[in-house]
Amino acid sequence: MAVKIGGHGQAAILSHVEIELLFAEGLQSDRERALFGVCLYTAARIAEACSMLTEDVYTSGGRVRASVNIRKAATKGKLATRTIPVIEDLRSLLTVWQPHAGQTYLFPSRHSSHHWRHITSDSAARLLREACKRVGIEGASTHSFRRTALTQMSNAGIPLRVIQQVSGHRTLTELQKYLEVSDAQVRGAVSALSMLSYGGKRRFHELEPELPSLPLIQSPESLKAPVVDAD
Repeated sequence: MAVKIGGHGQAAILSHVEIELLFAEGLQSDRERALFGVCLYTAARIAEACSMLTEDVYTSGGRVRASVNIRKAATKGKLATRTIPVIEDLRSLLTVWQPHAGQTYLFPSRHSSHHWRHITSDSAARLLREACKRVGIEGASTHSFRRTALTQMSNAGIPLRVIQQVSGHRTLTELQKYLEVSDAQVRGAVSALSMLSYGGKRRFHELEPELPSLPLIQSPESLKAPVVDAD
């Protein structure tokens, strides 16, 4: 799978280790951890997370709601409002951020002349690039959190129709483009065919697990075809 390099390619799927590293050492503030926590734990697009309203996350008493709303007006294509249950990991991040949330927007802009606006997607992307550079993660972008969340759900056996309710994709075809398939999953799928095994088959020596590797640079002599005597 090609990773995102210089703005090209798909955003990388983050491993559990990379997520822990990013939230523990890469992201430098409660604001950053809450913002990208929303992206990861609700599978929200970065624009949806940036423009999230405070009242859709906290009660009037300042408590984190059981579910958060991603409003139709903020979604890609403006298809429908999505309501996403808040898991404990996200609740913890939002509880810490609550005293700093904006009156209107969950993540208000810090620019003195734009205090009434929300943080922009470009600003969020810059924060993430700096965080990834800090901990040596390559190929990630703000879209990595959404791809990681949806792939994790798929790997956990959650039906695609249910995942679609979370992701807000118009069709299952669009959703499936997000999901990464690992080599191990492909091997597991093919191994399932052993249930169709037939009797009386011949036994052979174990196959090599992988093709033998060749040196990256070969001498001109090694590239010459061997001479075979004619029969």
